[in-house]
Amino acid sequence: MKRTEIKLDEKSISDLKRIVKNGKRAVREITRANILLLSNSGKRNDEIASILNINRDTVLRVKKRYIQYGIERSIHDAERPGQPKKYGEKETAEIIALACSSPGRGIEEENGLESINREVVRVIL
Repeated sequence: MKRTEIKLDEKSISDLKRIVKNGKRAVREITRANILLLSNSGKRNDEIASILNINRDTVLRVKKRYIQYGIERSIHDAERPGQPKKYGEKETAEIIALACSSPGRGIEEENGLESINREVVRVIL
């Protein structure tokens, strides 16, 4: 099988190192960043898989995605189709503000949030 060479520029390397070092990303994203960094340093696919304790196919998939689509798509998951969100950012902010307000505040004020399901509030909070 043909070996896939990954050569990253300095900016990409520093961005990937920041993702790995920060650690406040999804584990998948950190793993993908590590795959690209190790590939750039000349490690073989099976070595990378062993170092990161992942399947070799994962290494191949990330490298293939990098070659086809670039660094952003190889690190981050693609948007998936699904039901659109029922409540936007404004409504979400209102729900959070209402939840954080003092309990003495009555529901006399009409804010349109009376009809929101308890489960929706739980998911938002």
